[in-house]
Order: sequence, then structure tokens, then C-alpha cells
Amino acid sequence: MGLLLAVALLAGVLAFAVGRPRGLPEAVAAVPAALLVVVTGLLPWRDAWAEVRELGPTVGFLAAVLLLAFLAGEHGVFRYAGALTARVSGRRPTRLLTAVFVVAALTTAVLSLDATVVLLTPVVLVTAARTGARPRPHAYASAHLANSASLLLPVSNLTNLLAFAASGLTFFGFAAVMALPWVAVVVAEYLLFRLFFREDLRAPASPVAGGDVPPAPRYALIVLALTLAGFGVAQPVGVHPAWIAAAGALALAVPLCVRPATLVREANPGFCAFVLALGVVVLAVREHGLDRWVDTLVPSGQGPWQLLAVAGLAALLANVVNNLPATLVLVPAVSSSPALLLAVLIGVNVGPNLTYVGSLATLLWRQILHTRDAAPEAGDFLRLGALTVPLTLLAGVGALWVSLRLVGS
Repeated sequence: MGLLLAVALLAGVLAFAVGRPRGLPEAVAAVPAALLVVVTGLLPWRDAWAEVRELGPTVGFLAAVLLLAFLAGEHGVFRYAGALTARVSGRRPTRLLTAVFVVAALTTAVLSLDATVVLLTPVVLVTAARTGARPRPHAYASAHLANSASLLLPVSNLTNLLAFAASGLTFFGFAAVMALPWVAVVVAEYLLFRLFFREDLRAPASPVAGGDVPPAPRYALIVLALTLAGFGVAQPVGVHPAWIAAAGALALAVPLCVRPATLVREANPGFCAFVLALGVVVLAVREHGLDRWVDTLVPSGQGPWQLLAVAGLAALLANVVNNLPATLVLVPAVSSSPALLLAVLIGVNVGPNLTYVGSLATLLWRQILHTRDAAPEAGDFLRLGALTVPLTLLAGVGALWVSLRLVGS
């Protein structure tokens, strides 16, 4: 009965997060569910509090990087990137897709997937309209790369941060091992996009006049570069990335004289509360039997087939319960093997491109397109995911196996 109740609460929280009735934040359902887990005795309050404390620094980083990305946008970083992309494309849809892939992959890696979805997606739509290209390939690229291009750095995705401490790797060590899988997945996505959207990319463009490239926001770009360097330098001396992201956000905020209320809003405390509460609910599910079930499915070896099996399990679980709960469930089961842990990250980061529910970032991307009268077709999303996810999983896992041989785990 305990497992059934915990699963029912988790299902309710996720259903609310997917549907977001009346636009209410995800925390409206998640926080009461977490409290109910404790009140009903499904989880001792000490365990619940320990989970909140463990997730606290990671959620703090999430708030700081959301703020960092927002302030970078206020400095014009994304407008500059969009205008530069339009110029580089030469008004050709195929070249525009290439430029969008480069910008989205780098944005996701450096500023996390939330920046790509929330701030870059609108810029991509405007850029496509400016060049006269059909928006579909480029809009879908921002969604896919927000997930699959988040493999490179520990700070690229909340799932990476959740697993980073257990990996035993340094910041640069993580990046060194994951660089080859990141490149392999992005290249595979690009080739498959060229195939899937070939008709859209062949359509003649009707450019809109105007749209000069604005001056480069040098101050913001320097701050972002220093922040990225700070992530790598601070980790070996025990400074959490959240402090580095917060310092970068402060450096960007001072010249803008942004109101404190705006900073609090853009840090999205509601979503941060959702992640903490979700962790408590998932812990209740784990302790009432899910951990034992997952342990029986996780292989013990570290060969290519074992890596692929773990990545496939992670991708499947991400599309059933969302990638954040999937990460929280799988990390303890593979924490003794850095190779399997990295395979899990490939699954929970690439796998969500199969369905809307696989990633909260994808759900947010869909909402953004709806507000801009560019609503995606569910059938298109599923067909694209069915084509790309299996092949990018293979590419990513194969590259991971090679990388582990070259760099070591």
C-alpha cells in the first residue's frame, strides 16, 4: 500500500506539471504531495529533510543559472546571437539550420537547457522569419538540443548536477569524458534533422529586409566566459557551482540596475520548490520498492552492451516519469560505476526527445510555441523523436565507450 500511495502521489505531481491547469506553477501540487508523504508516514521527516538538504545546493545552482541566463538576455546576448546567425546563414535554410545547431548546442552547454528553451527559442523563431525560412526545423532544433546537447558539462543540465557528485570526476574530467559523446549526439541529430526536414529546408526563402547585426555585448560575453572558467577552477577547491553562477549573475545585474523583485521572479522560486518537493516524493517511491526493482535491471558490467542497456533503461524511464525523477531513481543504483552513471546521463538527456513528458524543458518549449502561434504538431514531434532518439542513443553510447577507453573513467 505504501508503494501504491507513493506512486499515486508521484503520478499526480507529474500530471499536474504536464498539464499546469490555469497556468499554476508545478509546486502547487508537488509541495503538498511532499508534505503528505511525511504526514502519512511514507517517509520519516528526517529522511525528507536530509533529501532537501542534499538537493539544496543543486537547486541553488538552478536558480542562479536561470538568473544568469535572463540577465545575459537583458544584455542582448541572444539578440546578438540571432542577428549573427541570420547573417551567417546567407538567407539559406540549410545554413541557418547549421548555425542554429551551433548556437543552441553552445548555449545549452554553457548556460543550461533552460536558457536554450526560454531565451533562445523566441530568437530562433524571429531569425527564421527574418531570413524567410520555414520555422519548423529551427524551432524543433532548439527543443532537441536543449536536451541532447546538455551532455558536455556538469552545469549544462540539472540531471548532470544531480549525478556529478556521485561520478567522482572533476569538472574538467567530466567535460573531457563527455566531449566525444556530446559531439557524436549533436552531429547525429544534425544529420537526422537534415533528412527529416528535407522538404522544409528545400523550400525557397523569402527574406525580410533589415535586421543588421547589433554591436557585440562584450561585457556580458566576458562575464559569461569568466563564469564558465570559474566553474572549472572552483570545483577542485570545494566551491559549489551555485556560488560561481550567482557571482556571474551579480556582475551582469549591477550595470542594469534590475529591481530585486525582478531578480527573484526570474530565479523562479516556484520551480525550485517543485524540484525539492519532487525529490522527496521520488525518495518515498524509491524506499517503498522501486530501488530494489531498478537494482535488478541494472547490469553489473561496463562493456558497450551494458552501457547501452543502462542508457536505454534511463531513456525509457525518463519518458514514463520524466527525466528528473528518472535521474533521482537511477543515480543511486549506478553510483558505484562512473561509466554506467555517464550512460544514465545519456539516456535521461537524449531520451526525452521522444515525447513531450520526457523533459520539463520540452513542456516549456511547447508552451512558448503556443504563445507565439507556432504550436508544434504532436505527430511530428513523435515521428522526429522515433527517428532521432534510438540513433542518437547509439551514437552517444558508442562515443562514450570510446571516450572511456581514451580518457578513462
